[in-house]
Amino acid sequence: MIDVLIVGAGSAGAVIANRVSEDPNRSVRLIEAGPDYPELSQTPFDLINSHNNSYTAHDWGHRYEPTREREVIFPRGRVTGGSSAVNTTIALRGMPEDYDEWARLGCDGWSWTEVLPAFNRLERDLDYGDKPYHGDAGPITIRRYPADELEPQQAAFLTTADQLGYPDCPDANDPDGWGAGPHPMNKLGRLRISTAIGYLAPARLRPNLTIQADTLVRRVLFQGSRATGVEVENADGSIETINARLVVLCAGAIKTPQILMLSGIGPKAQLEAFGIESVTDEPGVGQNLSDHPALSVVCEVKDGVLIDHDRPIIQTILRYTAEGSDKRNDLQIEQISFAGKPNGPALFSIAAVLEYQYGRGELRLQSSDPSDHPIIDARFCEDDRDTSRLVGCMKDTLAFARTGELGDMIKTLSFPDPARGVDDEKLAALCKKFAGSGYHPCGTVKMGDKTDPMAVVDENGFAHRLENLVVADASIMPFVPRANTNLTCIMIGEKIGERLRRGH
Repeated sequence: MIDVLIVGAGSAGAVIANRVSEDPNRSVRLIEAGPDYPELSQTPFDLINSHNNSYTAHDWGHRYEPTREREVIFPRGRVTGGSSAVNTTIALRGMPEDYDEWARLGCDGWSWTEVLPAFNRLERDLDYGDKPYHGDAGPITIRRYPADELEPQQAAFLTTADQLGYPDCPDANDPDGWGAGPHPMNKLGRLRISTAIGYLAPARLRPNLTIQADTLVRRVLFQGSRATGVEVENADGSIETINARLVVLCAGAIKTPQILMLSGIGPKAQLEAFGIESVTDEPGVGQNLSDHPALSVVCEVKDGVLIDHDRPIIQTILRYTAEGSDKRNDLQIEQISFAGKPNGPALFSIAAVLEYQYGRGELRLQSSDPSDHPIIDARFCEDDRDTSRLVGCMKDTLAFARTGELGDMIKTLSFPDPARGVDDEKLAALCKKFAGSGYHPCGTVKMGDKTDPMAVVDENGFAHRLENLVVADASIMPFVPRANTNLTCIMIGEKIGERLRRGH
């Protein structure tokens, strides 16, 4: 009998495996659907190469509907390290107000002052480690590109931001900061510092930790309301039962709700439609999907401007507040070094990103087969508050494309087509049709007070109406923070991992 069984070796699961296995008297097994690469020398280049995302080689193959009547790919990492092993390595924290709002929504212990120690503990900030709101000895190394390492278009973005009146922000993780500056990134050269490298590598030699890769978890098993283990499908297709005293789901905001529903935990009517016996009716499972809607201005550059798809895809960021908004830094603009295909026209893009989202989507089962992907319906820009602020962000982004050093690099706009107009009405129509994900899904197994019927887990990740089951990943976030979610997922792993290490 395993003491702690963790499902998913991603941004939170790898952290929890490390923290819980610090107790040598507790047996820990970490199950991962994708492959495991125990040594850096064995790790494929797409996982090392932090200059760009890994899109297909270690991907689940999900698709989603960002807006009505349009389905596109939705990359998610399927490998030890999860999406932290395939992403853009942006090491950005949410705003302090995000976590304070979580606490007000019934998540005791998740206010800014209470999560800050976990953020500090996870990082080794090479630039600002001496600040009280940073750490200098954690597993995840973070640095920012200095001016002499910026790509020409990235340097031009910062110069143009200054010309447009935005302040300089040398540390985007300064809790009081805003403006334009270098992105904090968890990379060293090309090397992506994923949780597989930062957290799993030093824990691998512990005899009480077993990493079981290439193993698909089909469902959690129950005796009454008590979780007793999981049913898995091994690489050879065989089905196996693994018993455990505690099951911790860390499969992410897409797979965790799917596993729960396949296990009989979810909206009862939906489960019955697929012949799944209900263990407990949990209407919140799969609901409350929150993300960052985004739309890019795509620019064809002038002759002589070098676009190299082998260089860093992103290095800089602008965080700022929408006009009239009471949500500080609810918008981002980011310079993307290249766009399109390497053998196509020379393009780069400038991304407009909505960071505080009011609208919500949902995730539903497609069938009772664990190998079938769920239906992901994001419903971007169906809330007018989201549309209006994203339109404003697009207008600000278009200003970058016609101003200063950045504007001087641009030959023409490929999208949106200026000939078709870029007034508020036209931009709103484009947002409602073409807004896409920032690939930061969360909220589908919401954390909150037990009196909230849509809250599935409590402030420690324990299921409200079940025993011996914990959820600890992006799915428990009440809503998406105003930042790329990877660092917040690692923070969740730190907080809940420390709680489980002390006992449950």
